[in-house]
Amino acid sequence: MLSRVAEAVYWLARYIERAENVARFIDVNYNLTLGEGSTLGHQWAPLVYTTGDESLFQELYGEPTRETVLQFLAYDKRNPNSILSCVANARENARSVRETITVPMWQQINTFYLMVTAAARQGQPLTEPNEFCDAVKQASHTILGQTYATMSHGEAWHFARMGRLMERADKTSRIVDVQYYLLLPSAKDVGSSLDVVRWSALLRSASALTMYRRVHGPITPNNVARFLVLDRDFPRAVHFCIVRAQDSLCHITGSAQGTFKCRCEQLMGRQRMELDYTSIEDIIRQGMHEYIDQFQLHLNELGIAIHNDFFRLPTNTTEASQSQTQSSS
Repeated sequence: MLSRVAEAVYWLARYIERAENVARFIDVNYNLTLGEGSTLGHQWAPLVYTTGDESLFQELYGEPTRETVLQFLAYDKRNPNSILSCVANARENARSVRETITVPMWQQINTFYLMVTAAARQGQPLTEPNEFCDAVKQASHTILGQTYATMSHGEAWHFARMGRLMERADKTSRIVDVQYYLLLPSAKDVGSSLDVVRWSALLRSASALTMYRRVHGPITPNNVARFLVLDRDFPRAVHFCIVRAQDSLCHITGSAQGTFKCRCEQLMGRQRMELDYTSIEDIIRQGMHEYIDQFQLHLNELGIAIHNDFFRLPTNTTEASQSQTQSSS
């Protein structure tokens, strides 16, 4: 499979997942603030910090308000992580590999793009963000269904699944971080009825409330964190994402479980093993924010390794020889 095609499919899936998860960021924060007005700017600023775009936002908008943060995250073409930018990038990647993806996938991606651009012209989420976020999530799920049902489950499909799950693991961890560390107004609110409302909103925005209640019952912060980070069966849990991403990576490389042929397999295996043998008590002892920060650093390192192992073309004979040596070590 051409590295160009693999990279385009991988990033197509990542961009679609990123758009959905930015919508989830907006949705969870809107629910947490209970629709309060722009006076709660301090409650909207963390959304910009968690995407790593605070410098760009400061340069473009200055002080955060609900309206400016929504505009920045949803429609601003100058923000490479806005929903509009992500969907446009996904469509461009899909266009470049039309021969690899299916017609229903291409049609749905175009429909998604047209929906977002039309909403951008109307300024829809500035007045009703929940409706827009629901539409983005629904479009993303439709593309996922088309990919699963109409695309052969070969190398290209596994690159797409790996990209989607890598992105989802990162964004789920960030959503937990927003609630657990950044959006909590003060320590006195921990365990209060307001705290339960916030955790409930978090679970709903991750489409996790029903499954959480079946597994854990009453809502407690530690159990919510355990469910979204360490659960092996819930599709948006960090642990689930890493396990399934490793499965796809093994299908691509042909490696047996517990072995590796390249750097990214080694890093993926280490991350899975850490999640396999970590408890929520270990995470709380270390600090939720500190744990998630470390996890995201490892995930970034893994992403770089995937790029180097599969997408970066050797520039000369010596580099090609070194790359072959690393792959067989």
